[in-house]
Amino acid sequence: MSEVYAVRRARLHDQCTAAGSAAALVSRPANVRYLCGAVPPGAVLLLGPVQDVLVATEVPSAPPLSPSLSSSPTRSDEPRLLVMPGADGDPVVAAADLAAADGADSLAVEEHDLTVARHRALGAAAPRLRLADLDRAVEQLRLVKDDEEISCMRIAGELADQALGELLESILVGRTERHLALELERRLVDHGADGPAFPTVVAAGPNAGRSGHLPTDRRVEEGDFLTICLGADYRGYRCQVGRTFVIGPSPADWQVELYDAVFAAQRAGREALLPGRAYCDVDRVTRQVLTAAGYGDALEPCTGHGVGLEIDEDPRLTPSAMGKLDACVPVTVEPGVHLPGRGGVRIDDTLVVRPEADGGPELLTITTKELLAL
Repeated sequence: MSEVYAVRRARLHDQCTAAGSAAALVSRPANVRYLCGAVPPGAVLLLGPVQDVLVATEVPSAPPLSPSLSSSPTRSDEPRLLVMPGADGDPVVAAADLAAADGADSLAVEEHDLTVARHRALGAAAPRLRLADLDRAVEQLRLVKDDEEISCMRIAGELADQALGELLESILVGRTERHLALELERRLVDHGADGPAFPTVVAAGPNAGRSGHLPTDRRVEEGDFLTICLGADYRGYRCQVGRTFVIGPSPADWQVELYDAVFAAQRAGREALLPGRAYCDVDRVTRQVLTAAGYGDALEPCTGHGVGLEIDEDPRLTPSAMGKLDACVPVTVEPGVHLPGRGGVRIDDTLVVRPEADGGPELLTITTKELLAL
């Protein structure tokens, strides 16, 4: 994988050079991991005019890089690992000092990641450096995934599906949302996940269908809608699945009607995931189905989003989103409707955009979307 990381850093170097920046400082943790692999918490990456340096406050237990502290006059394929003495220093400031010492007159930084205080400290530490905005250059590189990244996400999807499937075989009535969420997260780890990709959502009865619901001590009852949304983290890559079920022998008519509408909307969104399709078009075709069914006022602002090293990445599938889908971009399609006081439905899948010649969108989460009565 070291060659993969070297190619990624080279691409970012070329972009910075074209934009007139002699050096770049990457501080967002997911971006540092994308460019270097697993690194110590809080580490930052300096792409300097002479050398690339990973600046950390602790030594990694299994370093992907050689921890050499000597300078090299020529650029190496591997960044130099610089471990700061003590834990009180700021790697961002130390990296700026290194850039200035190597002769850089400008430094592109991730302004969307830095706090105001950190940005000020950078300017004070290296006043001769002209600070520019790297903007979301690394996030744009991360947009299209390679085969290894998609393979990790595929496994994460399998782990999430497996944990959810096992839970559905157990008795759910009388158990609290919080208890079920904890059990799902334990099952994820038992099956090989590094952990949950995000706080697991378990929402029963009037809470069902609510986005981002934090599990409570509300117990599952007969007649409830039950919404579960979970994700697995595998080797840093994430995948998300969400389903809604009915508790009891059979769903009520209104539950079937609402579920069918959300299911149809989700299917329309999935089928629209083709290279060249505008982000806003995917949102539009999904939203149109639910609006036509009379649920337009209950819709959320986002139909889906990118997934990878973070659970919520670019692109955003919203009405105002600019841009078009590329092949090999993983996204979620997760329409939902919540009716206050009654509950609601969410159906979430993670898919990889593929051209029709390759079979169309690749579904990474395969738990049945049939309305099961549990």
